[in-house]
Amino acid sequence: MALTEKDVRYVAALAHLELAEDEVKKFLPQLDSILEYMQKLNELDTTAVEPMAQVTYPAAENPALREDRPGPSFRQEEALGNAPEPAASYFKVPRVIERE
Repeated sequence: MALTEKDVRYVAALAHLELAEDEVKKFLPQLDSILEYMQKLNELDTTAVEPMAQVTYPAAENPALREDRPGPSFRQEEALGNAPEPAASYFKVPRVIERE
């Protein structure tokens, strides 16, 4: 699959990234090689492979899982104590999703 600079800009826009012209040229062959590799992986016969066989464990043996139980928490004043811009009862943060 031959990608174009337009494709790279589209993917960057989806990720909310602003790329300079030299970055577009730099990432074009990298993204193209990733997609070529994915195409090779899609050609593999995986009919005999159990889904997610490499990452599933019985629940008791999975080290990533722990019992869900309540623990101590901060008082509201403590939690907001080091906030750069605390509001009345919450953290005030800059807006991160903006589209022009």
